[in-house]
Amino acid sequence: MTDITASDLTLEEKASLTSGADFWTTTAIDRVALPSVMMTDGPHGLRKQQGATDHLGLAQSVPATCFPPAVGLGSSWDAALAERIGVALGVESAIEDVAVILGPGVNIKRSPLCGRNFEYVSEDPLVSGVIGAALVRGIQSQGVGSSLKHFAANNQEFDRMRASSDIDPRPLREIYLRAFQRIVTDEQPWTVMCSYNRINGVYASEDPWLLTQVLRDEWGFAGLVVSDWGAVNDRVVGLPAGLDLEMPSSGGRTDAQLVAAVRGGTLPEEKLDLAADRVLELVRRARRRPAAAGPLDVDAHHALAREAAARSIVLLRNDDRSGAGALLPLDRGAAIAVIGEFARTPRYQGAGSSLINPTRLDTALEEMRLLADGDVAFAPGFTLDGTGDVEALRAEAVAAAAAAEVAVVFLGLPAAQESEGFDRESLDLPEAQLALLAAVREANPNVVVVLSNGGVVALPFRDEVPAIVEAWLLGQAGGGGTADVLFGVVNPSAKLTETIPLRIEDTPAFGNFPGEFGHVRYGEGILVGYRWYDARALEVAYPFGHGLSYTTFAYGDAVAAVTDAGDVEVRVPVTNTGTVAGREVVQVYAGPLRSVVQRAPRELRGFAAVEVAPGQTRDAVVTVRRDDLAYWDVRVDRFVVEGGAYRVEVAASSRDVRAETVVEIAGDELVLPLTMNSSVADVFAHPVTGPVVQQLMAGALAGLGGADSSAASMLPDDDALQKMMASFPIGRLAGFPGMPLGYDQIEELIRTANAGGAPDPELFAARPATAS
Repeated sequence: MTDITASDLTLEEKASLTSGADFWTTTAIDRVALPSVMMTDGPHGLRKQQGATDHLGLAQSVPATCFPPAVGLGSSWDAALAERIGVALGVESAIEDVAVILGPGVNIKRSPLCGRNFEYVSEDPLVSGVIGAALVRGIQSQGVGSSLKHFAANNQEFDRMRASSDIDPRPLREIYLRAFQRIVTDEQPWTVMCSYNRINGVYASEDPWLLTQVLRDEWGFAGLVVSDWGAVNDRVVGLPAGLDLEMPSSGGRTDAQLVAAVRGGTLPEEKLDLAADRVLELVRRARRRPAAAGPLDVDAHHALAREAAARSIVLLRNDDRSGAGALLPLDRGAAIAVIGEFARTPRYQGAGSSLINPTRLDTALEEMRLLADGDVAFAPGFTLDGTGDVEALRAEAVAAAAAAEVAVVFLGLPAAQESEGFDRESLDLPEAQLALLAAVREANPNVVVVLSNGGVVALPFRDEVPAIVEAWLLGQAGGGGTADVLFGVVNPSAKLTETIPLRIEDTPAFGNFPGEFGHVRYGEGILVGYRWYDARALEVAYPFGHGLSYTTFAYGDAVAAVTDAGDVEVRVPVTNTGTVAGREVVQVYAGPLRSVVQRAPRELRGFAAVEVAPGQTRDAVVTVRRDDLAYWDVRVDRFVVEGGAYRVEVAASSRDVRAETVVEIAGDELVLPLTMNSSVADVFAHPVTGPVVQQLMAGALAGLGGADSSAASMLPDDDALQKMMASFPIGRLAGFPGMPLGYDQIEELIRTANAGGAPDPELFAARPATAS
């Protein structure tokens, strides 16, 4: 089959090739010995279904390692770890003869209420892009394809198959497409999955601007575009727009539509040939992979899952008001009360298409008992479905807490409150759990709260308990990873990749989420996540990038230098001032001191982690790509790097800046086409028209100033004139008495400048007596 092209196939065969044979496989064509290949859900484990198939996680799937979902893995800020997990996903896919695993998902966490946030990395496109690229790199190193999803602007579950994400060009490019762009240009995923939703009124599955102009022409994507399962609205429109493969099968219905469109002359056959050839190339790539050596090393992959789980846990707070020191890590010999059903019945993954059948499952309760030397009592405190005798469960938990030296209380969101397919209704934890915590605190003030949740939750108790551990959804080894962190086997190093707000009313999308009548207005613009909270100086529960350790770190002075490639290399010494070895995630935020466009107070531009032993100092080196400093200029429809001084902030979180420096950046050359409606400022800034107009106006206005003091204040080097005239359309100046340029002269000057020529000096020797 290696030499088969679309030209070798009949029209009907080509059409069938561009849709699935069933739920998970491409179409085989026996006449030319073309096999089918299989795709399966991910993205944090392999979901290869057995027997009956579906897209909602209902049917049973083969056992596979359930790694931490993106909500946890992203918090590690560890690209190397993400790549290792990608390798493991590739290995498991290859063993099961899966050609493409559907992931990673890198959609932005626009609202904390999105029901699928557990599958996404961050509210920031840089973190999403770096972690997503590492996963793709690892998966594809094993000869297995990835499917980057959901392209694009799919940031909610409500009405997800019809709603239009109405976004202005700057936020669309700078926030919602940027992670996709980085992954495509860096790693070339085998496939990109288009999303269900519309973007500015056009379905993603039939948007030539998105699937062809941006993805292929601008970014150079060379792979295949596959639909999300059921995302095709009109296949005859979608295929020429850039949609190559419809999944799952329509039973031949839409294949027949393509054939009819080609024969009727409304669909060029070469468009169908192009899509068919891309499917053929996908099959060739999949068949080139050598047969996988099995069986799966379950123990090794479980150990990796446990390592990743511990690396994903964020220590939000660690304080002991008794003055005896921090409450964590736990004393192994202490009497401990473990409270909360999540400790015994873990919620370790989200619901829906990413539901993995784990090879094994740790519980935090059993793993804590294995590590502890003292007594570990347990009380469920509540039930996951809200049933049972609430008062009796609470009383049992209070008694256990009162008899212990420390109470570890597991709280979280039941699966019924967050899932693919619907969004959350509030930020709050269940009332019964909050009441339980209040009762336990009265019985024992030494309380550690451990959270199990796929999206951030409100923390009204954040100042009332000594320790808070954000343990997310951590995969099948999350129980072991949690125990490792609680007892100090692992020093926590994760940091938040999303802000934890005080209340839903403070969040950027509030009032514009989830939209109405099929439209969702992204009215917050570029101010997404921490950009919003910083721009409005809003208090938050915990800021983006926050995360504590069992040690402390001091930062020295930062040094920034521009490399030969135009990137910025930032170097800062980090000293471990505590007593245990630790890992610190150093974040670099950068932006111009002055900008022609709205900017957030700070924007993440790079990060790196450094491992430091107690008392030692190591340099953290962060490379900021020049391209990541650019903004999207709507006037020229491209990214532009402004020249000038840039503030570079080295930070432990978006609100914990430890060092600062300034670096000069050479800007991109930007010459805008001029029109009669271009402002005076635009004309002055133009390399051709600027010198001419400034010289003529200076002479004319200086003459006026001799007789009129008010006119004298309008000299070009006067601040008042510059502020008043900056936005004045140049064409309208021709009608003003005493102006040195007539209408015809301005038109000619603009025409010449736009053509790249130099103006004729004679044309501007004298102003005509009357304006044209």
